[in-house]
This record gives sequence, C-alpha cells and structure tokens, in this order.
Amino acid sequence: MAMVVRRSRSSVCLSHEVLSSRNSLPCSYTQRQTYVDVYMKWKKDSFFDSIDTIHRSVQLKPLIALKNCIVSSSPDDYCVPISAISKKDLELGIPIKVARFLRLYPSVFEEFTGPKYNLPWFKLTQRAVELDRQEKEVYVKFKDDIVSRLKKLILMSGREKMLPLKVIQGLQWYLGLPDEFLSNPEDNLDKCFRLVEMEDGLKGLAVNVDGSESFLSMMQRNAMSRGMYSGVEGEVLEFPLFPSKGLRLKRKIADWFDEFQRLPYVSPYEDYSGLDPNSDIAEKRVVGVLHELLSLFVEHAAERKKLLCLRKHLGLPQKVHKAFERHPYIFYLSLNNKTCTAILKEAYCDRGAIAQHPLAKVRKKYISLMKESEGMLKRKRLNNRPHDQGNMNIKDLDYTDDEEVKLQRSSAAL
Repeated sequence: MAMVVRRSRSSVCLSHEVLSSRNSLPCSYTQRQTYVDVYMKWKKDSFFDSIDTIHRSVQLKPLIALKNCIVSSSPDDYCVPISAISKKDLELGIPIKVARFLRLYPSVFEEFTGPKYNLPWFKLTQRAVELDRQEKEVYVKFKDDIVSRLKKLILMSGREKMLPLKVIQGLQWYLGLPDEFLSNPEDNLDKCFRLVEMEDGLKGLAVNVDGSESFLSMMQRNAMSRGMYSGVEGEVLEFPLFPSKGLRLKRKIADWFDEFQRLPYVSPYEDYSGLDPNSDIAEKRVVGVLHELLSLFVEHAAERKKLLCLRKHLGLPQKVHKAFERHPYIFYLSLNNKTCTAILKEAYCDRGAIAQHPLAKVRKKYISLMKESEGMLKRKRLNNRPHDQGNMNIKDLDYTDDEEVKLQRSSAAL
C-alpha cells in the first residue's frame, strides 16, 4: 500500500502523553509526525470484498423490511395483494418498484392470482415463514444481549449517556434491533432506559447507570483474558493488527504507528473531555470507539457514511472517516455496491476474538435463501426459450457470450 507523509512547515509538537513516554523511544527521532500528517492510498483486498453477509445486506435489508410488512399486514396467512404494498418502496427502502423487487426473489415471495379482479398477490414461501419464526425466537431468547449492545452504544456518548432516537433508528439494522423495540421503547426496554427531551425538540434515549458500575470494551476483555491487561486506568493496550496481502508501510509511518500502539488505551466508555482533540492519544480513543462500535454490529461492518451521525454525540472529530484510512491493519474499506463499507478486520481474521451477534446465523440463512432465487430465475428463463427456431439467427437476450458463439457456428454449418 502506498503511503504519503506530509510535513507542515513548522515543527510538529507531540502531545503531553507522548512526551511522557519518549524515554522508551529511539532517540534518533526527535521530531515525529502526528496522526494528521498520515495519509495513505486505498488497497483492494479480495477476501473482504467477497464476504456475502456484508455485501448482500444491500438487498437483504429491504427484503426483510418487506417481509415484516407482509407479516404485520397478514399475520395469519402471510399473503397480501400487490396494491397493499406497492406504494411503500420509499418507506421500506426499496430502490425499485415493489412488484419487480418481489419477483426478484421467488424463493422468498411466491406470486399467485388473487380471488378478485385477477390482481397479483404475494405470500411468503414456507421456508421464509420458517426463517421469520427463527428470527423472532432469537429476539426473545437473546433479548438481554441485544439490549446490552444498545446500552453500550448509548454509554459511549460520554457524560450525557444519551442519544437521539433518530440516530439509533439509523443504526437499527446494524444493531439487529427489531422494529418494535424503538416504536415502543418504554414497553420493550428495561428500567435503566428512559425517554428524554433533547435539543431542537428531539426525543432521546438515555441510560441510567450506577456510579460504581464499570464497562469493559471488547479490546479490554480480550486482553484481560490473555493476561495482557490488568484494568488499570491509562494502561498501554495495543490493537490487534491484520495486514492485507501486499500492504506495506513506509518507515516513517511504521515508526509513528509503533509510537501510537504504545500510547495509553482510552476506553470508549471513559470520560474523554480532558483529551486534546489534536493529540495522538485522542486519535487512539477514536480508533477504540470505532473498533468497539463495529464489534457491536451484526456483521461487524457498516456503511461509512451511516456512522457520521454519531460524530457529534460520541465526541469524534470532523474528519472521523479518515481514521479508517489511517489504520488499514485494523479496518478495511470496501467499495462494493457503489458504497464505502467499513469492516473490522479482527472479526473475520480472528474468529474467537469477537462474539458473534445472535442474529448473524439467521441472516446467513436469509442470504442462502436469496441466492436460490438466482437459480430459480435462470431456470425459468431457460424454460421460456423457444425450442425450434429453424434457420433463423435469433439472439436470445439471456444468452451468454459462449452461447452466442455456439449459435453463430451452428448457423454457419447449416
């Protein structure tokens, strides 16, 4: 990976925390760049670009939203006329016409002619109904775990310990929260949560915690289990690194990163108000917040732009998105599906380090069911082709390039 270092005209000053640890650093580096001087170019990694559970979420999210709409509209037989849902494309986040989207997934939505006026109706297939049942069982069985993840997200907001409901709803898919959790928070959440009025008339969700209660991040728990962390405030804790193939850091960047790793670890749940926002230790807190945030999500990944709504509430800098680029050993940015998705490498390179979200297995099953639709549609196209065209050189729109070459050869032979 190509790296670029930009020096300012004036000498770069180190933060107080870095100065206090300079005795352990090579004396030859009397002046060092801070994180604001570190830039790098993006490097493709085919392994992370091919993770289905991440990149199929673009189609899975509206599919599950549509499935939930059908279930709530007809809880007995799971079938509705197209007229009942055709105008809900924007509400459900469907990028195309609802009827066309439904027909893309015959393994999930079965089409049939309705009892009146020959209108198309759609119902969930038996396998889709079974997956819906499994999904609801997860929400019941692992409710405490799912609520705990929501609680940790709110606790990362510092002293206020509250977030706007609008922000939480924007991350609902990544947190794996069912729809009714936020539509009726007072009924579905325990007593430690409370609704509050925030600035600009926004409603927020706050968390009440005991002053003696402490929370450990995923980084701290893993290091403690390995005997590498004692829990003392200000203790050094290094991020696990997972270099991609062909990724190389220039010497100056590598030296800066070695210093960065030896800085004290600041937990996302600690008060950050005393940190200099332009210091390297503040950068380490930002990386720690992003690491903890992605570890709470179902796929341990999220669209980078979706995280920007947390910038103000979690005390993140204006250009927080640059932190993903400065730390390619910790995060990966995938550009698939015309979106920029931030992925936590540790979750996929060290499977035992981060606990799997309870909903992850069910979503994998949904994706497998979605893939079956591709085969069903292909077989349908093959069955609808004309069987005998004589000497007519007709090109079927579904032909592949190989099939077109074969057609041309057979026509020439005749």
